[in-house]
Amino acid sequence: MRPKKKPVKFNFDKAGKSNDAAPKATDAMDSDIEVDLMNAFADDVAQDVVAEVLDAPQTINHEAAHKEAHDRYHRTLAEFDNFRKRTSKEMAVRYDDGVRSVCEKLLPLIDNFERALNAQAKQLGDKDDPFYQGVQMIARQFDTVLTSIGIEPIDANTGDPFDPNFHNAVAHVEDNNLGSNVVSEVLQKGYKHRDKVLRHSMVKAAN
Repeated sequence: MRPKKKPVKFNFDKAGKSNDAAPKATDAMDSDIEVDLMNAFADDVAQDVVAEVLDAPQTINHEAAHKEAHDRYHRTLAEFDNFRKRTSKEMAVRYDDGVRSVCEKLLPLIDNFERALNAQAKQLGDKDDPFYQGVQMIARQFDTVLTSIGIEPIDANTGDPFDPNFHNAVAHVEDNNLGSNVVSEVLQKGYKHRDKVLRHSMVKAAN
């Protein structure tokens, strides 16, 4: 037997939001009427929901409910698996973006490091100098760290075919000793992270 409906009271503020701690609207009569109507509507809706819940055990189809619950369970599993895969992919993309962002800021430092090494080698004229060898060892450690996170220099040598996907031509020269549309000089080393170019090699293109 269904119990007698009990009024379910809600307290809405003037913005239409439920707020039991909010004071009653007293600024204008229209606001008071609006709040009263909303509370009355919420009361009717709540009583209808209670009635449906009380009637449910008498009319429920257990077999259909079980099938629906089973289907919902498998849909939830599938949605979670898709969410897990999507999240893993997004995390991998964010990691790669972070690596590229940091390495792009380090490339000028590495360039200056190599320039200093080359200048020191020319000045000393002897690469067996202990100081030069120590600094060169640090440079190799830089390369090892970059390689470990997927950063590699772009191959560019004099005589290689010019490839706009990896090379940035900042000047053109005429040289009969070289073929057409080839690299005549590498001005700045380029780098890539896996299949994405971080910085194109700055070169001079011949013919």
